[in-house]
Amino acid sequence: MKKSTRTPIARPAQISLAVALLCLGASAVAQSQAPYTLGTVTVSGQAPVTLPSAETAPSQSSLNARSAQSIVSEVQLRDYTSPVADYTQALNMVPGMFSSSPNGVGLGDAKITMRGLSDSNMVFSFDGIPFNDTNGVSHHSWVFFPSEFIGSQVVDRSPGGASTIGQATFAGNVDFRSRPLDADPRTSLIVSAGTWNTNLLSLEHTTGQYGQDGKSNVLLAVQKMKSDGYQTYNLQDRSAAQVKYEYENTGGSKVTLFASYLNLKSNTPNIKGIARSSYDQGDYVSLLSGDSSKPNYYGFNFYDISTDFVYAGINTALGGGWKLDNKVYTYRYWNKQNYNNSATAITATSAIDKLNSYTAIGDVTRFSQESDLGTLRTGVWLDQAKSYRFQVPSDPRTWVNGPTPNFSETYTTTTLQPYVEYSFNVSPQLQITPGVKWASYSQDFVHLADLTTVGSLNGAPSLAHSITYTDTLPSIDAHYFIRPNWSAYAQYAIGDQIPSTNIFDVKNAQVSPAPNPTKATTFQYGTVWNTEAMTFAFDVYRTVLESTYTKSATADSAGNFAWYPSGTQTAQGVEGEANFVLGEGFSLYLNATMTSLKYDANGKWVAGAPSDTETVALNYRRGNWSVGASANRIGQMYNDDSAKNNEAFVIDPYVVANVYANYTIKNPGVFGKALKLQWGVNNLLDNHSIIGIATAAAGSNSVTPKAADLLTVNAARSFQLTATIDF
Repeated sequence: MKKSTRTPIARPAQISLAVALLCLGASAVAQSQAPYTLGTVTVSGQAPVTLPSAETAPSQSSLNARSAQSIVSEVQLRDYTSPVADYTQALNMVPGMFSSSPNGVGLGDAKITMRGLSDSNMVFSFDGIPFNDTNGVSHHSWVFFPSEFIGSQVVDRSPGGASTIGQATFAGNVDFRSRPLDADPRTSLIVSAGTWNTNLLSLEHTTGQYGQDGKSNVLLAVQKMKSDGYQTYNLQDRSAAQVKYEYENTGGSKVTLFASYLNLKSNTPNIKGIARSSYDQGDYVSLLSGDSSKPNYYGFNFYDISTDFVYAGINTALGGGWKLDNKVYTYRYWNKQNYNNSATAITATSAIDKLNSYTAIGDVTRFSQESDLGTLRTGVWLDQAKSYRFQVPSDPRTWVNGPTPNFSETYTTTTLQPYVEYSFNVSPQLQITPGVKWASYSQDFVHLADLTTVGSLNGAPSLAHSITYTDTLPSIDAHYFIRPNWSAYAQYAIGDQIPSTNIFDVKNAQVSPAPNPTKATTFQYGTVWNTEAMTFAFDVYRTVLESTYTKSATADSAGNFAWYPSGTQTAQGVEGEANFVLGEGFSLYLNATMTSLKYDANGKWVAGAPSDTETVALNYRRGNWSVGASANRIGQMYNDDSAKNNEAFVIDPYVVANVYANYTIKNPGVFGKALKLQWGVNNLLDNHSIIGIATAAAGSNSVTPKAADLLTVNAARSFQLTATIDF
C-alpha cells in the first residue's frame, strides 16, 4: 500500500505581467451550485439590478468570484453554437480555452485545452457531480452530454477552494449545468441539416409548472444526429435522451431527478490524422477507405459507445442558518471499439477487439451555515467505480479473436474527499476563506495473464493487488468588494491528480515505489468590474506543476519497476475578458491571454501550450434578430517528436471564425407559438491550418518533416440550417 504525503512550495506571481495584457491583449484582438452574481448589482436601499452588459456577454466572470472564473451563458449555447455541437464548442469563448474538431463541429471526440493543459488534467462535472474515465482522468466530448442538454458552463481556471471536488483539481474545473425548466408548457421540434450530410432531429417537451401550486416541472428531450463527417468514411450516428424533474415546496426546498442516455456509433479509426503526403497535395480529408482490401477500410474501424448519467438531489434549509445540498448518483460508460491496428497489413491478429467500461456510484453531500461571523461550508464526496477493460488481437475480416489478450483487467476505484472551509466576514466588503480538503484514492486490481502487459504471471491465471494514495490539499483566498459593482480577489490553492492505472502495465504488475498523485500549486489574483456599458475581468496567475513520472528502464533484483518524478513545469500568464454594450442592439466581446507553460529543467515549451490566445465576437440582439460573428486566434505552440524531444514541431498561429444568425417569428399561425430559423457557418475563412501532430514519424520534425507524419487539420467551412418550432 502506497501513500503520498508530499507538499509542494508555492511561488509568488509576477505583477509586471498585468500591464502587458492591458496593452498587448487589446491590440492583439483588434488585429486578429451556489448562486452567482454576474451583472446583478445590489445597492443599499434598492432592488438588485441586472446590467445590460451582463445580459449580452457570451462569457463573463462573477462579482462573487474567488478565483479566475468564466460563465458561458445559455444564449451562447443556443444561438451561437451549432445544434450538433459537443460541449467544447461554447468553451472556446472562455479566455485561454480552445478545442479542435478535425471531422467537423460535434462530429468527433474533441479535447479542450485550458492554460495549455489538456482536459485530462482537470475536473469535469455535471450539476456539481464529477465524472471522468477511470483508467486516467480524461473525458470524451462526443458522449454523455451533447450541447442541447447543457444550460450553462461554469469554468474555474484554478484548483478551486477546499469545496472543489474531483480526481484532477490539478488544472481547474468545468461544471456543466443542466437546462433550466420553463414556467410555461412548451413543445419544441428542432430540425437541422448541413454540410457533409449532417442532419439532426430533436424533440423537447416541458410541462411548465403543474400540480398543486405549480410545484412540479418536467423537461423531456430526445434527439437523433447522423453525419458522413468531413473526413472520408468518418461516419457518426448519435441518439440521445434526457429527462429532468423538479419539485419545489413553499418553503423553498427543491427535489431534482435527472437522467440522460446516449448511444454513439462511429467509424472513427484508432489511428487518426491526415498523412502529411496527402496534406502537401491539398488533400485534407483522406482518412479511411471504402476498399475492403486495404488496411484502412472503414469497415475495420468502428465504435459503439453507450453512456448514461442519473442523479437524485435535494436542496433544503435545515434551520439555524444551515442548508443541505445532497446528490446521490450513478453513471456508466461502455465503449466497445474494434479497429485494425496496422497501416500496412490485414492479418489474423492485425486488429484489436477492445472494451473500456465502468460504472460509478456515489454521493455528494454539502452543508453550509451562515451567521454574522461568516459562512461555514463542509461536506464529503464518496465515489466508487467498477471498471472492466480488455484488448484482444483479432482478425478484422471475421473478428475471430486470438486466445490470449494483450491485456484484460478489472479494478475498483474508491474516492473519498471530505472538506471544510470558512468564509470569515472580516468587514462588510472583505471575506477571507481558508479551507482544507483530504483526498483518498484506493484502487483494487485483478489482472489476467496476457501477451504484452503483465505477461504470463508465472503460470497463474490472474494477479490481484491494491494501492491507496492520500493527499491533504489546503487553500485560502480573499475577496473584497471595492464598490458594489467592482470586486477583487487573491487565491492560493493546491490541486492534485490521481495517477493513471497504466503505471501497473509492467511485467507481473510489480511496481515499487509507485508514483504519488501529482500536485499543482497556484497563486493568482484578479478583479471583476461591471457597469451598464461593460463587463470586465482580469487575472494574473502562476502555477507550479509536478510533471508526469518516468518509468525505470529495467526491473530491480526483486522484479519491481519504479516510477520517478520527471521534474516540474511552470505555467504563468495574464488573462482578461470584457463585453461592451455599443447600443442599438450591438455588443462587442473581447478576450486575450498571454501565457507560457514550460519545463523548468530545460526552459522549453510543453507540447500543445500556446503563447497567447485572442477572441473577438460582435453580437446583435434586437427584435426578432440574434446575430453573432466570432473569431478565435490560437498563438504559436510546439509539439514533441516521436522520441519525446521538446519543441520539435512548430505549430503556427491560426484563426477560426464562425457566424450565426437567428430570426424568430412570434405566433406564426399554423407553426405554433414561435418559429426560429438559424443559419450557421463554422470556419468561415475555410482555414486548413495544421493544428497538431497526431503521430510523428521517426526522425521527423519541422526542419526535416516526413511524409508519413499524421496531422491534425482544421475541418473545412461548413454550413448548418436549423428550424425550431415551439408549440
